[in-house]
Amino acid sequence: MQEQAGILERLGLQLPIIQAPMAGVSTPRLAAEVSKAGGLGSIGLGATNADGARRMITELRALTDSPFNVNVFVHSAPTHDSARESAWRKWLSPRFQAFEATPPDRLDTLYTSFADDPDMQAMLLETRPPVVSFHFGLPSRDIIRALKESGIWLMATATNLEETHAIEQAGLDAIVAQGFEAGGHRGMFDPKAADNQLSTAALTRQLVDATHLPIIAAGGIMTGEAIATALAGGAVAAQLGTAFIACPESSADAAYRDALTGPAAHDIRMTSIVSGRPARILANRFISLMEDPSCPTPPDYPLTYAAGKALNTAARSQGVTGFGAQWAGQGAPLSRAMPAKELMKVLADEWQNACTHDAS
Repeated sequence: MQEQAGILERLGLQLPIIQAPMAGVSTPRLAAEVSKAGGLGSIGLGATNADGARRMITELRALTDSPFNVNVFVHSAPTHDSARESAWRKWLSPRFQAFEATPPDRLDTLYTSFADDPDMQAMLLETRPPVVSFHFGLPSRDIIRALKESGIWLMATATNLEETHAIEQAGLDAIVAQGFEAGGHRGMFDPKAADNQLSTAALTRQLVDATHLPIIAAGGIMTGEAIATALAGGAVAAQLGTAFIACPESSADAAYRDALTGPAAHDIRMTSIVSGRPARILANRFISLMEDPSCPTPPDYPLTYAAGKALNTAARSQGVTGFGAQWAGQGAPLSRAMPAKELMKVLADEWQNACTHDAS
């Protein structure tokens, strides 16, 4: 408990609640509302460049003086395989033709890894956000040292013990234990490695025993009771992503929000078909393509994503939804559509009531 109080004090949090930095869904406004309510709001920078990231940070700072987190993707650069990419475009061709379109002639690298982006690195050193988190891996020790010397608190996602030890050895301040229930991309350092698919509870407990660093539980956590359970398992805080998608401050579109309240919320799939890396997503028209036995191996991330985004654009031009990336964790059926400020109060009340009940 003393360690938990210390970490909350270090980050200036009143509540052990961290909003997951969902790239493409989280917004400065959503992050600000979470931070103002006593938690740690987050924005995802993985899908933008340094200029776009700077604008997001500037907007967020204009909305609140409270601490916040910015998240970057630290993935390995994709290996171009012309045969594999050609097979992927050929397989998708009939799907594009259904919307009077054709696949892109070349699959571009949409997102530059933070490890290979000196402009993003320089921007963070200049703007010095309170917290920076890494997903998919770790940057160089020189970058980590520079960020820490700038007074930035650092954390990274781990899905297993090996990644945990790497984070600890790199000198970071905390670890996000991403259980298999979590929505969005698996934070695996190597997407081709075997995944032991540990649950949030099991992974959190193992990491608490394996490292001296504070552990933040993530994956399938949607209620204050679940937050209390995560803390009882040794976590110092809980990270929630899917729980905030239905908030009006997120950038989720109407189709995404409708899917959260429909049958798709009970049909969550883990697949690489969307981006080239394993990710948990609401079942939709695009996901149904993975059931095709002729589906070839997708190209590396984010090359596959380039084709998927193009297909979604083609479908939307014909008024068809269901081909976008509608990330969601296994707790999706428990989504509650309400302003982030209200949701934070509900979560806080549920957490405190659960703690009181356990104490009695």
